[in-house]
Amino acid sequence: MKAILLCAGYATRLYPLTIDRPKPLLSVGGKPLLNHIIERLEKIQGMEDICIVTNAKFKKHFAEWKESFRSSKAIKVLNDTSTTNENRLGAIQDLNLVIGEEKIQDDILMVAGDNLFSFGLDDFAAYARAKAPGITIGVVDVKSKEDAKRYGILEIDSEGKVLRFFEKPASPVSTLASTGLYFIPKEKIPRVREFLGDHRNPDAPGFFIQWLLGKDPLYGFSFSGIWYDIGDIASYESANKLFSK
Repeated sequence: MKAILLCAGYATRLYPLTIDRPKPLLSVGGKPLLNHIIERLEKIQGMEDICIVTNAKFKKHFAEWKESFRSSKAIKVLNDTSTTNENRLGAIQDLNLVIGEEKIQDDILMVAGDNLFSFGLDDFAAYARAKAPGITIGVVDVKSKEDAKRYGILEIDSEGKVLRFFEKPASPVSTLASTGLYFIPKEKIPRVREFLGDHRNPDAPGFFIQWLLGKDPLYGFSFSGIWYDIGDIASYESANKLFSK
């Protein structure tokens, strides 16, 4: 299994914190957000390499971070060559870029680089492997329908199969939110290129999931624990305060 961390966004909702610093390298609890994610990934049985995709504006920041960060896994930083929020490639274009440049033919764990969570990933990986060749999405119950409006929301049956998915719905069908953790088995890697060839919106993984519904079996794995989507200054400050404890 290989991990692909999506870190090529410009985080404009976090300005001024992210004008000159990428969101995944903001300090949370005394260390970069990215460190928290990788420390969880390192513990997954069968995890091999970790690829981080960033952009031309922040590639130097990630190169400097990599020099000082020690990991038990091989880490590679790739540049998607975008320079602004206006010409960004989008999450699925970035995923496709890494797959192509690294010639990946293994299972993929795709992780949004603004994820912060307290739970381990071994059970998620084991569940996802058992459901292959279906794609598995990590979810948490945000409890509130009002909060659910801010996330990708899933409806899941009693066997864990995804029935419906909505990106930031005005009227959520549930409170199960995508955590930005996606397991894509090697058999389904061609679906990424198919999606892009169909001229779909590459900006958010949720659009890819919506497109997949009806084409492939999709599953949801429910996590229990702390989870933050660091999307704005309020969520960043709340996460930083909690993890500083």
